[in-house]
Amino acid sequence: MMVTLSWLPGLNGVAQNAPLSAKPNILLIFADDLGYMDCGFNGSKIMKTPHIDALSKNGMVFNNAYAGAGNCAPSRATMISGKYTPRHGVYAVGSTTRGPVAQMRLVPVRNTTSLNPSFYTIAEALREQGYATAIFGKWHLGESQDTKPEAQGFDEYVESQKRNIEDDPKGMFSLTNAAIQFMAKQKGKPFFAYLSHHAIHSKLEARAESVALFRKQGLNEKQALYAACTYDFDSSVGILLDFLKASGLDKNTLVIFTSDNGATQQSPQEPLRGNKGSYYEGGIREPFIAYWPGQIKNGTVNSTPIINLDLYPTFMALAGNAQYKSDGENLLPLMLGQKIPR
Repeated sequence: MMVTLSWLPGLNGVAQNAPLSAKPNILLIFADDLGYMDCGFNGSKIMKTPHIDALSKNGMVFNNAYAGAGNCAPSRATMISGKYTPRHGVYAVGSTTRGPVAQMRLVPVRNTTSLNPSFYTIAEALREQGYATAIFGKWHLGESQDTKPEAQGFDEYVESQKRNIEDDPKGMFSLTNAAIQFMAKQKGKPFFAYLSHHAIHSKLEARAESVALFRKQGLNEKQALYAACTYDFDSSVGILLDFLKASGLDKNTLVIFTSDNGATQQSPQEPLRGNKGSYYEGGIREPFIAYWPGQIKNGTVNSTPIINLDLYPTFMALAGNAQYKSDGENLLPLMLGQKIPR
């Protein structure tokens, strides 16, 4: 079943003449375990990502973009806090003693599994600048009353518990549509929409017709499911882009597309070495696209090394507070064709 925009409540209220906010909107599309070599625009010979590839042609590709860590929680903590791992203390998912302890050459550093509420998150900072803030999907930085998203600066938190749903694998489309409804109802107020997908993290799920498409190409069952999950994820990105264009919001919205860490070993990343969990290129180098019609030049490539904690000062500069200090660098000049000191 193809998911379309035609049924979406409130879409007609955000037509081509939608009022633009004085401050640009921000949409962060964050994949889970999508590797650098899992996108067509980066040279994948197996995956089909037509919508993401089109986005790369209409925006700026950063081809030396890196995650803040080699797996989910520490990478997200770095991005959301704007601080390097030794500051926030989230080094691993669960425990730093994972793996064969007897073979460890060093004593693992003590780990925390949630982002301490003392950190001033990007959502809190943007809300102070007048933004409506929302997260859709994976948080992974704490479940207690003082560490959940609503306590860390997000006005709205929408999670999808859908699993193994025939037309909505991993809740891809329900999360996408929830994000669209949030953006559609702002009516001129600037927004920060953080669409934090569960795809393509295992357990892999995909629509039956997508799996069949890749089986026909001669892939085995495991390969076909992986490629199909990625293909469905790409379809959800296409729905978002269609909405932005149809509503007219694209003209005043910075879209960032990237991933939290490298792909699992189910998807070899050659010529990059390693996968998720390692700090070789295959574990931390990410697909990264910045898209903003009329502001970011189409089809440009930037080779400056960047990291996901750079998003914090970039978003703050966009919101009008360029002086805010974080461990990252403001990437806005690069996106607009200028240079930065380092």
